[in-house]
Amino acid sequence: MSIPNYITLLRIFLVPLLVAVLLTGRSEQDFLTLNARIIALAIFAVAAFTDVLDGYLARLRNEVTRLGKLLDPVADKLLISAAFVSLVQLGLAPAWIVVIILGREFAVSGLRLIAATEGFQIEVSSFGKYKMFAQVFAVGFLILSTHTYVLGLAFLYLVMALSIVSMIGYIGKFWRGMQPELRKVLRRRRTFREMKEQMVSTARAFKLLRQEKRRRRISRRVTQKKPGKQLRFRFKRSKESTESPSKKVRKADA
Repeated sequence: MSIPNYITLLRIFLVPLLVAVLLTGRSEQDFLTLNARIIALAIFAVAAFTDVLDGYLARLRNEVTRLGKLLDPVADKLLISAAFVSLVQLGLAPAWIVVIILGREFAVSGLRLIAATEGFQIEVSSFGKYKMFAQVFAVGFLILSTHTYVLGLAFLYLVMALSIVSMIGYIGKFWRGMQPELRKVLRRRRTFREMKEQMVSTARAFKLLRQEKRRRRISRRVTQKKPGKQLRFRFKRSKESTESPSKKVRKADA
């Protein structure tokens, strides 16, 4: 495994440490102490710096790997999600804004995963890069939260706006990339529907043919019956029915 991948793993390992400092460094008034703020800000700054460092080293050393492409966005989302959820728990960030931001992150990840399975790639937009920098400043200012809370809140609103704009761009790229695939899917569905209709019509034709064969077989059996036996049976029956009861008693006594 290359050095950039180790740096990415370091960023992942810093996430639980950041959450632990933010959620356990409260004072008796349920506010973050100064030491907890400084430590949390330092941890978040190091983690954000590793995001820039691993990409720079991977391009510089020509060590761009599939593992790195997979781990880097996962590490970014873990870091940002953990920081925002902790800030919501501390009452430093509005929950509805954080829901919009995190919902956008997971939606974009889903679109990229579908695009990768369909054989094309969604490139990172410039709004997405600006959003990442705005997130870093928003989280940093909100962690300090003494004299920079308003500034951090302003950056948080900026992050939400950039998230919405970049999400629209990603949906457009996904739709343009999926149009050939959608045509293929529709063509497959059309051919499958035609095959299904053809199979249904063939099954109906076979059913009618079987019914016709059965009807012919029954009619052939009826025509092949010998009428003599039926006449003799009827004649015998009619003869027995014409005899009187007294004759039947005499025959029985004899």
